[in-house]
Amino acid sequence: MTATTVPTKTRLSVHYWRLWTASVISNLGDGISAIAYPWLASAVTRDPLLIALIAVAQRIPWLLFTLPAGVITDRVDRRKIMVSMDVVRATLTMLVAVVILGESSSLPSPADVAGGMDVPTDLAVYFVLLAAALLMGMAEVLRDNSAQTFLPAIVKPENLEKANGNLWGAEMVANSFIGPPIGSILLGIGFALPFFVDAGTFAVAAGLVFLITGQFRARRADGAVLPKKVAWKDEIKEGFLWLWRHPLLRPMAVILGLLNAAGMMMFSTFILFAQEDLDLETGLFTGVLHPVADFFGASSVAAFVFSLLLMAGAVGGILGSVFAARISKRLGSGPSLYLSILGGSITSLAIGLTNRWWVVWVMFAAATLLALLWNVITVSFRQTIIPDELLGRVNSVYRFFGWGMMPIGSLLGGAIVAAFTPLVGRSDALRWPFFAVAIINAVLLVYAFPRLTTEKIEGARAEATKS
Repeated sequence: MTATTVPTKTRLSVHYWRLWTASVISNLGDGISAIAYPWLASAVTRDPLLIALIAVAQRIPWLLFTLPAGVITDRVDRRKIMVSMDVVRATLTMLVAVVILGESSSLPSPADVAGGMDVPTDLAVYFVLLAAALLMGMAEVLRDNSAQTFLPAIVKPENLEKANGNLWGAEMVANSFIGPPIGSILLGIGFALPFFVDAGTFAVAAGLVFLITGQFRARRADGAVLPKKVAWKDEIKEGFLWLWRHPLLRPMAVILGLLNAAGMMMFSTFILFAQEDLDLETGLFTGVLHPVADFFGASSVAAFVFSLLLMAGAVGGILGSVFAARISKRLGSGPSLYLSILGGSITSLAIGLTNRWWVVWVMFAAATLLALLWNVITVSFRQTIIPDELLGRVNSVYRFFGWGMMPIGSLLGGAIVAAFTPLVGRSDALRWPFFAVAIINAVLLVYAFPRLTTEKIEGARAEATKS
C-alpha cells in the first residue's frame, strides 16, 4: 500500500500580519491624501508646471537619495528604520495640516476649484506643499526600501509571492477604494481635516511595526551581521555593479524606470485634466451621485467622482492580488510582463481620447491590475535572487532606476502641457501626455521581448534557490 503525502500549508507569521495591518492603515491615510493633496494644490495654483513641480519634489529623492538609503538599510535594523520614518511622516503631515488650518480663510473652497476655476497662485502655501513633498519623499525612500528588504526576514521564500500579493491587494483597497471617498467626505468639512487624519495613520502604523520583535540587521551568508563601518563609495558601487551585471535585473530596472516616468507624465497634471476635460459633474451616473455626495457631506459631485477614479485602482488591485500569480503561472513570467507593458500603452491611449470619466475608470482598473502583475513577478524575483547582505543596496539601485525616473517624468508631463497649450489649446494639451505614454510603452515592449523571457527568469530563480 502506497502512503499518500498531503502537502501542508505554511501559515504567514504574526509578524507578517502586524506589518500587513500597519501597511493597510498607512495606505488608508495615503488614499485620503491622494485626493486631498491634488485638490489642495489645484486650489493654490492652476499652473501645470507648478503642479508638476510638487510631484517632482516628492519623487526627486528617489533619484538623489536612493543609493545612500540602500547602504543605510544594510547597516541599520530595518524595523527601526520603518518606525522612525513613519514617525517623521506623521510629524510632517501634522505640520502641513496646521499650516492649512491657519490659511483656510484665504483659500478657495474645494467646490470652487472642482470645475476648473482659475485662482491666483498662493506662493506661501505652495512652498509649504513643495517643502513637505520633498521631505516626505526622502522619508518614503528610506521607509519603503527597508520594508521590501524586511519582508524576506519574516516570510519564507516559497510564500513571498503570496505575501506580496496579499499585501499589495490590501494596500490597493485601502489606498484606492476606501481612502479616496473618505478623503472627499473630509474635504467637505475642511481642507485641513484629511491631513490630520493622514498624520494619525502614520502614527498608528509606526506603533504596529514597533511591536514586531527581533533583530532585523542584514546578515552575510555565514550569519554574521554586517559591520557598522561604512565605505559609502565602495558599497554603493558593489550594489550597483551586482545589478548592472545581472542579465535580467538590468533590463527590468531600465524598463521599470521608463514605465514609471511615463506614468508620472500622465499623473503630474492629471488633476487639471480631470477637472477641465472630463465630465465629472455631468457624466454617466452623476445624477445618482448628487444625493450620495450630499448625504456624506462631500464638497462637490466632482470631488466625489474624482475619488471614484482613484477607487478604480483598488478594483484592479483586488483583481491583481487574486489573479496575478495565476496569470503568471498560466502565461509564464515573460508573457505576463509583456502583457503588463502592452496594457499600459492601450489604456493610456484610451484615456487620452475620451472625456468620459467612466471610461477612465475602466482603464485605470485595467492598468492597475497589469501593474500589480508586473510587481508581483519582479519584486518576488528580486527578493529571491539577491543575497541578504546585498539586498538593501541592490534593491536601492533597482529603485534608483525604477523610481528615480519619476521626477523626470513629472517635469516632462508639465512641460508637454505647457508647450502644447499655445499650439493646440489647453484642453487638447492636457491630453498629450497620455499619447506620449502610449508610444513609450510600445517601444519598451519591443525592447522587453528578447530580454525578459520565462526561460531566463525561471532559470535565474532556480539557480538562486540552489545556492
